[in-house]
Amino acid sequence: MSNELYQIWKENSKDYVTQNKVFYQKLRKKKKLDDEFHDLDAKVFEKMDCLDCANCCKTTSPIFQQSDIERVSKALKMKVPEFIETYLHLDEDKDYVLNSAPCPFLGYDNKCIVYKNRPTACREYPHTNRKRMHQILKKTFKNAEVCPAVYHILEEMKAP
Repeated sequence: MSNELYQIWKENSKDYVTQNKVFYQKLRKKKKLDDEFHDLDAKVFEKMDCLDCANCCKTTSPIFQQSDIERVSKALKMKVPEFIETYLHLDEDKDYVLNSAPCPFLGYDNKCIVYKNRPTACREYPHTNRKRMHQILKKTFKNAEVCPAVYHILEEMKAP
């Protein structure tokens, strides 16, 4: 990722949701929102490399579904109960999440040591190329505070 793009995000992404309430309401009414997100997702990710940042892995936890738990524990050659006891806990929504950040599977080079077996939430993050973006718009605005790519996608959408 260009250092300039990262710096812009770092300086401007705090409390993105509150700063952009009017813009959020405008997007909620927009038709063909998926197409616009998908086009900008491709454009922004041409300029940015997740391995340059890995802020999502450093600051947040994905939700682990049962299939994720089974897949990752198998990759680590651990039994499911041992994996859960070592790495996960139930959050207030009764979802399994990591015990701590950064992610214990994040390598020194920002590469995931369980990449081929990573949780579905990690595979889909930052969710800017999925269908029905209207349904996750609030989450997308929150993700702009974590992910420079999401921030820049939303900022591109503001441009006339």
